[in-house]
Amino acid sequence: MSRLLTILLGSAALAAAAPITTWAADAPISKADRALHEKVLTLDTHLDTPEHFARKGWSMADRHDVKADGTQVDLPRMDAGGLDGGFFVIYTEQGALTAEGYRAARDAALERAAEIREMVAAHSDKFELAYTADDAERINKAGKKFVFQSMENSWPLGEDLTLMQTFYATGVRMAGPAHFKANQLADSSTDKPLWHGFSPLGLRWLAEANRLGILIDVSHSSDDVVDQAVQLSKVPIIASHSGAKAIYDHPRNLDDGRLKKIADAGGVICINSVYLKNTNASPERLAALKALGPAPDSETASEADIIAYLKKKAEVDAKLPPIRASFEDFMASLTHTLKVVGPEHVGIGADWDGGGGVVGFEDVADLPKVTARLKAAGYTDADVAAIWGGNVLRVVRQVQDYAAKQAAAK
Repeated sequence: MSRLLTILLGSAALAAAAPITTWAADAPISKADRALHEKVLTLDTHLDTPEHFARKGWSMADRHDVKADGTQVDLPRMDAGGLDGGFFVIYTEQGALTAEGYRAARDAALERAAEIREMVAAHSDKFELAYTADDAERINKAGKKFVFQSMENSWPLGEDLTLMQTFYATGVRMAGPAHFKANQLADSSTDKPLWHGFSPLGLRWLAEANRLGILIDVSHSSDDVVDQAVQLSKVPIIASHSGAKAIYDHPRNLDDGRLKKIADAGGVICINSVYLKNTNASPERLAALKALGPAPDSETASEADIIAYLKKKAEVDAKLPPIRASFEDFMASLTHTLKVVGPEHVGIGADWDGGGGVVGFEDVADLPKVTARLKAAGYTDADVAAIWGGNVLRVVRQVQDYAAKQAAAK
């Protein structure tokens, strides 16, 4: 089963367990808070929505329903939630550390990069590719959505780091070395260590990212990788979709010491809506899901087949509901991180279309709730603007300015 369908099944379970909530329906947003939300440049640092771009019958221009098809981001919902853009992810599931594995991963990643560009080209009146912070601001002022590209898992590079230049040319401006498993570059937070941090090749990857002006993303990476990235990178780093370990002790989350390390080095921690509480399924639920039989392959199945399967699964969810985190859990992770590092070093990367979404925070239409809660907690308009986009764009500028200065010095 592809990762896309795995995401769809998880999202469908979330939606089936509780009704969709929007900022207007269950937590009215004041006119002042809504006006502020619309005024600030709002971005998310980890949008897995490209998983859907090759899906048959699915269009970014149409409004979809998380209850029906499991998706959480499209143009109408971006408009409804005031999301101005973000980093659209080139994700590759970890596989074999072999020449054959590297070739297949490279080709899949290049295809995903092409799909992102094709989506933008197909809707050029609404979307535009962004390569710099200035691009994002210009595109936003023009009334369009900006599309940065990021690489989640740099396994597709294999052992040929010249490919970093290739992906940079496609538009990649952020990259993480590893995902759920350790690879040729670095250790994962959820796997046994191979290198106790970066590999020798991974250290060269880090230096090349600095040289090119690619943000180093440590989400999914081991604690050792985080420590080494902070120490060795010439510019601030980012955690594009992570959370506070103090709220939920999970390997994917960051302890207060590492939150401070990233911030002290000028970086940004972008808060995830996953790994907020223990959501392990009961044996009964696992058995019921297994009894459904094999899920259709999202790469080849029709949209009708996928939706039909999701409806069957919704019946299981109704009888044996999944355990879910809530919007309160998300806000707890966000506000804890804000208290530890301050509003100058926090952003939002909720992992939409990649497993994110909680009760009361189901898709990007719900984003204004965060602004309202931040204001209610006493954060200033300037703080809100920094959290929603200013902090990330500041780091984009720092990373790219460093690269430009190094190139000019040669």
